[in-house]
This record gives sequence, structure tokens and C-alpha cells, in this order.
Amino acid sequence: MTKKQKKMLWRILASAVLFLAFKLAGVTGWLGLFCYLVPYAIIGWDVLWRAVRNICSGQVFDENFLMAVATVGAFGCGEYPEAVAVMLFYQVGELFQSVAVARSRQSIAALMDIRPDYANVERAGQLIQVDPDEVSVGDLIVIKPGERVPLDGVVAEGTSSLDTAALTGESMPRDVVPGQDVVSGCVNLTGLLRVKVSKPFGESTVSKILELVENSASKKAKAENFITKFARYYTPSVVFAALALAALPPLLGMGAFSMWLKRALIFLVVSCPCALVISIPLSFFGGIGGASKQGILVKGGNYLEALANAGIVVFDKTGTLTRGTFAVTQVRPVGMTEEELLTLAALAERFSDHPISKSIRAAAPEGLDPERATSAEEIAGHGVKAVVDGATVWAGNAKLMDLAGARCDGTETQAGTVIHVALEDHYAGCIVVADQVKESSPRALQALKAAGIRKTVMLTGDAPAVGEAVGRELGIDQVHAGLLPGDKVEQVERLLTEKRPGEQLVFVGDGINDAPVLSRADIGVAMGAMGSDAAIEAADIVLMDDDLAKLPVAVGIARKTLNIVRQNIVFALGVKFLVLALSAVGLANMWIAVFADVGVSVIAILNASRMLKAS
Repeated sequence: MTKKQKKMLWRILASAVLFLAFKLAGVTGWLGLFCYLVPYAIIGWDVLWRAVRNICSGQVFDENFLMAVATVGAFGCGEYPEAVAVMLFYQVGELFQSVAVARSRQSIAALMDIRPDYANVERAGQLIQVDPDEVSVGDLIVIKPGERVPLDGVVAEGTSSLDTAALTGESMPRDVVPGQDVVSGCVNLTGLLRVKVSKPFGESTVSKILELVENSASKKAKAENFITKFARYYTPSVVFAALALAALPPLLGMGAFSMWLKRALIFLVVSCPCALVISIPLSFFGGIGGASKQGILVKGGNYLEALANAGIVVFDKTGTLTRGTFAVTQVRPVGMTEEELLTLAALAERFSDHPISKSIRAAAPEGLDPERATSAEEIAGHGVKAVVDGATVWAGNAKLMDLAGARCDGTETQAGTVIHVALEDHYAGCIVVADQVKESSPRALQALKAAGIRKTVMLTGDAPAVGEAVGRELGIDQVHAGLLPGDKVEQVERLLTEKRPGEQLVFVGDGINDAPVLSRADIGVAMGAMGSDAAIEAADIVLMDDDLAKLPVAVGIARKTLNIVRQNIVFALGVKFLVLALSAVGLANMWIAVFADVGVSVIAILNASRMLKAS
């Protein structure tokens, strides 16, 4: 509990003790008035002060005004115990609400702790601590074991393990070695690291995440906006209704003024919209906080609400469904062994930095002598021609085989890039290199289907054979291949016209070259946000690692949040309208009114607090 909450708890206890003492003593009359004013002042002075201050500033109709009028009116009617009880239970509800909100902020506050306090900079041979804002691009910073990485950069010296849980929600540390990127917000666990800064603090990963989280509360969901507008008209309406209830029946000869005034005061207590005004935003805030624990950053309650209604999910392929890195998937030798074919291709490609060349070298037998390849010539659009062990080796596409005079077999339908190899003018076989499907992709697609996602679509710039193969492997409903970035936007535009009423379209991409599509979709979800500025900027929801399985988790959290919001709206309004009707006809006393206000609020807040355990 905070200091303020503890102070309120002591006020509640002191007021409750005095209230019970006077109640048991049975004090009445003028003595009762003065006695009950003491616990009332202890517990209610701040409510009365806020009501007066708000009236002076033009904000009349709020819960402070309702509580002030209802309790002061109860004193005027001689209902001293009831007046204190209403204020006491109201403050109990306010304390409960304060604690619940504080708990809901804990996961966000934990995320905010990723902001580094300092950076160790080497200057003039000495290590000094400076504010991260003062570090320039190109500076060398030293990160000791146990310290938080203050800025994005590249490891210049040292090896270590990094705890990325605050960013990704993953407990498994990530090993880093010289030449690898590190991002701010992680914690260095083991070795000493020297890192060359690549971005100023204002553009670092941690800075952008903090900005995203700080702004998330400003983007309200439709349900939140509805409750805000509802309260704006609802509260003055019930105040005027209470005035009418107190004045009109006595004027029409339907009973004593005191009887109808008491009913009107009960009516006011019941009408306080605390349960809705507090529990609805708390539900969305809890959902955002619960998602952040899973390494899922949601930019606002409106996006969480939209994700709950997702019906079509569109995926980019490379870097989203697949790893985005090439690997050898098939080796088909002709007249030699697989090892011999890989050796020839790896030596021929040893001068190239192309990702396909690197994947072939990675698959080749270890310990190859690079001096066996004495020369190499790149033939644009075809491949490479090299001399290996004194013989000419050709490695490339089918057109290169025509130049070599070697006839290749019909393997162009393979799902991947086919590298044909010829030794002199003899065809030696082919190697298929393809992007690898992520381990989490099949599981994620199955979970989305199980969650009721109606249609899954994949958009890719790869060849149709490659796209269709990945689509079949993952069970995707539609595959559109050979697309340029502009074509992807057109496909999303077309899919948007196919949505059912109330349905939302989600696009999932790596956030680097998919910004136009991320922006055009109803909800843009970025993958691989570790160090990706474009992902954080363009997307509405950011998955802080490359685990696509977090997407169905996000959908589940969104739907649970919306269900809780609906439950609270139906429950709160149902109880309030029932007790309002009962109070108008004299069938509800002040204690029932207290339950309809404070009791309903507590139940709604407890229900909303379930989102803190979202997973």
C-alpha cells in the first residue's frame, strides 16, 4: 500500500470504530447529531471538499456531488447512522478501487523500470557514469554483469548472456558475442561487455517502448468512450429525477415531503456510476498490463478491443511465418556423393557474400581448404564460375547450365531456390536452398483457427511455388505470391471489402518493409520488434520477439478483456436500474442503496482485476 492508501485505511478504521461505538450506545437527538458528525468528518471531509471545489470550477455532476448531497440530506432527515454508513462504505469502495488500480499498474510499472539510470563510458582511459542522453553514437560503453544495457549498439568486445524478459516476456537468456547487436533495456547477466553505441538514447529501443506505453492510456476503446459519454448525461439526469421524486409526489398529495425526500436521497446513492466509470478503464488497463507480461505491447485499449473482433488474419511470409534466413533443404547429386556436390558448390561460392552462398558454405563439410578455389567470376543474373582443383565449376540457375553446356534435370518446380552445379560440361546435380518455417508458426496457426479466426491469408513476394509450399505446410486458407509492396496493399484493400459486419482484419508483418500494409489494416501487428524502429512506429500491437505463438495469446487476452467489460456493463446497469426502481416506490432502504453503489463497484472491480492474471 502507498502512504496515501495507508492514511485512508486509518481514517476508515477510526471512523468505523466511532460509528460502531455510537450505534451500540444508541445515541439520538441533538447528541446523536454531534456524535455522528465526528466519524462523518473523519471519513468524508475530502469528499465534501472535492464536491465544493468541483462546483466552483463548473464540474457539478460527479460522484462527489452525489455523495455529498445524499449524506448531508440524510443528516437533514435525521438519518445520522445511515449518513455516516453511506460515506464510510463509499470510502471503503474508493480505497478498494485505488488498490486495484495500483495493482493493475504494477506490470506497466515493471516495464517502465527498463529505463537505464546511467551508462558507463570510457573517456581518457577512465570509466565514468553519465546519463544515457549524454552518450553519442560511436561511443564505447562498458556494461558490467548485473547492469542494464543503456543504449542500442554492437558488441565490440566480450561475450555474455542477456536477460531479455522485460522486453520479450521470455525467461531464456540470449547469448551475445562480438559483432552482434544488443538493444537497450536488457540486463547483462554474466560477462563484461564493451558496446559501440549505434543510436542516440532518444531513438533507442527502450526509449520508443517507454513512449509507446506512456501513450497507450490516451487511446481509449469504444466501450471506454461510451461510458464517459454515458456518465456525462446519466448523472445530471438522475439528479433531476431525484429532485422530481422529492418534490412532485408531495405536491400532488401522495405523501409527506420527508418520506419522498428520503426516497430521493436513496435514489441518489444508487445512481452513482462508479462501477462503470472505474471498472471499464481498469479492465482495458489490466488487459494491456497482462499482455505486456507476455512481451506483447498494445498501443491502446482501442486496439485491444479491435483485436477481440479479429476475423481475418493476413501474414507476411519472410521474417514472420519463416525465419528469413536461407538453409539447404535438399541435395541431389548426379554421379557423385552429396558431400562432394556440397564441397564443389561451397568452394565455388566462397567469394560471395550472398545469403544463399553463405547457406551453402554452412551446409558444406567442415575444414575445407579455401585455397582449392583459385579464381571466381560472377556472371550477373546467372550465378558464378570458378576454378576448383584446376577444374571449372559452374554454380547457378538453369541458364548458367546452358552456358556451361551441361544439361540439367527439371527441378525448377522445387519450393525454394535451386542452385545447379556443373563440373566442366557435366551436370553434377542441384542444391535446394529455402527459407525455413519457424517452429512456432504451425502452432500459432492452429491456435488461431481454434480461436475462431475465419480466414488466414499469406502475402509474399516469393515465387508461387515457394509460397504455395509454405501455405500447404501451415494450412493457410489463401496464398498470394509474387507480390510487390504495392500489390500487398491492394490485396489487403480487397480483403477489407470481404469482411463481415463487426469483423476486423489483422496484418502481421516484420515491420521493416511492411509499414504501408501495417497502417492500412484494421490492426497492424509487428513481429521481431527487438531493434526494429519501423515495427514500433507502424504497428498497433508489437510482439517483442519472433514468437508468432504470442499472436493467439494476444487475441485471447483481448477477447477476455472485452467479455469482462460486457459483464460489468450488464451487471452494473442491471442492478442499478432495479434498485433505482425499488427506491422510487419505497422498497429499498439506504443499506440496499449502499450495496447498489459500493457493493456493485467492488464486484465490478474484482471482475476487472481478473485481467491482471491474463496469459
